[in-house]
Amino acid sequence: MSYKKLVYQITVLLCLSTATQVLHEPQKAIAQGTAAKPSASSSSNTSVTRNRSLNALTSSKPLDVLNVFDKLEFINKLDNRLVLKIGERRVYLYEGEKAVASYPVAVGKKGWETPTGEFQVIKMVRNPSWEHPWEGTIFPPGPENPLGERWIGFWEDGKNTIGFHGTPSEHTIGRAASHGCVRMRNQDIKALFDLVQMGTPVIVQP
Repeated sequence: MSYKKLVYQITVLLCLSTATQVLHEPQKAIAQGTAAKPSASSSSNTSVTRNRSLNALTSSKPLDVLNVFDKLEFINKLDNRLVLKIGERRVYLYEGEKAVASYPVAVGKKGWETPTGEFQVIKMVRNPSWEHPWEGTIFPPGPENPLGERWIGFWEDGKNTIGFHGTPSEHTIGRAASHGCVRMRNQDIKALFDLVQMGTPVIVQP
């Protein structure tokens, strides 16, 4: 585990501990019958808001802020990065200095090479639609959509965009076959989609 990730985890756990104490104070007051009662002059909207707040505080359902595992999952993503190795036709997901997952891909063909350099995730879409760049035909989400079931964009120039996406043509995986984008099997792009977030670094190497 990297030092930065360890610091993040300790910080969030401390914050969650503080939040737990703060949230439990109103619950104690309510149990002791010392919680302030709404004024008779309060509006109905104010009463509804307070009632909802009290219900949330006294509910037996765990509060989201106390869900430590969700918070730690978010922290893990902060330390993630993608490394696409064009020559290997494979993308790696790194957590700190450790590669925790990798997937085969198809990359840009000659004349349409996938750009190399350092980028970041700038757009994420579930079940994307696709517009043919020359004909203007719109392909709605579905099994025949060229983008497959997920889109993770990491490059754009104001007109064109490049990213990782699924494909109905999975036989092209492992080849230089696209117009610059990075094709993946649908099951792989769906898995990768859940492991990254907006801003995740993307490093593309020859």
